[in-house]
Amino acid sequence: MMKIATGLALILASLIVSAQPAAELALEKDSKTLNQRFALMKEKSETFNEYKVIKEYILDGMWKITRDSLSALDGKVMEARADASRLKQELNTALAAVKHKEESMADVEFASTHISVLGIDFAKNFFVGLVAAIFLGLLLLLGLATGRLKMMYQSLKDKIDAENLVSSEFETYKRKALEKQMRLSRELQDERNKLAELKSA
Repeated sequence: MMKIATGLALILASLIVSAQPAAELALEKDSKTLNQRFALMKEKSETFNEYKVIKEYILDGMWKITRDSLSALDGKVMEARADASRLKQELNTALAAVKHKEESMADVEFASTHISVLGIDFAKNFFVGLVAAIFLGLLLLLGLATGRLKMMYQSLKDKIDAENLVSSEFETYKRKALEKQMRLSRELQDERNKLAELKSA
């Protein structure tokens, strides 16, 4: 009987020893996440009715791993906060330097964007626009004057052409009238000569 009890105890001990290392896989030092470790511990633990039986040292190990993970995470958070604080301080220093440079360059910028004419400050863009408008106005005035001169020249040319046409027509009329008068004079003389011949005959 004692042999049977010892045999049973050995079998039970070997079952416990062989079953437990499976749950101990959750405690191994590797790159598993806490969720993976918890799932592995739950999966590899013994089941009693509908409950999971987890050894206390495994729970203690999981608790230690969880605390270590949280401590490491807290360390990373503290380090990130320190980095953020340092970066914020560097940013504030850089912003102050930029603001100082902007203030020191305000006069240079004003001088580079403005022009003084007769003691009056103008923005360069406005001044360029004003000069361009005056130039365009002068070009327009020159164009209008040129157009007016061309119109006057054309009108004068048309008048000269009309006068030449009238003179030419008048000369043609005078010539034709003179030719007609000479022809009529000849015909009249011929008629007088015929009349004189008739009277003398």
